[in-house]
Amino acid sequence: MRKRIRLGAIMVTLAIALGAPALAAAADNSNCWGTVVSQRAVAVGDIGIHSSSFAGEARLGLRNVARLVLGADATMGDLGAALGSLDDIAATHCP
Repeated sequence: MRKRIRLGAIMVTLAIALGAPALAAAADNSNCWGTVVSQRAVAVGDIGIHSSSFAGEARLGLRNVARLVLGADATMGDLGAALGSLDDIAATHCP
């Protein structure tokens, strides 16, 4: 019984030790979408039309685009980071 408890404690400790950096890394780009969009708006000036101006038109939605392009677990931050690195604009990047 003690061996099971000790083994369980070791497994929980390892899961926390290995999982915490992964969670921290995932949170690092949580603001990338807003950062990259803001940077592009200042640098290029082609952003600013509110989605309500497209009322009645079907839209996929940015979160769904992120999941479609980057995978099922993708976030808006992941999409922002990807676009910031792919758009060939030096001013747009996710810190």
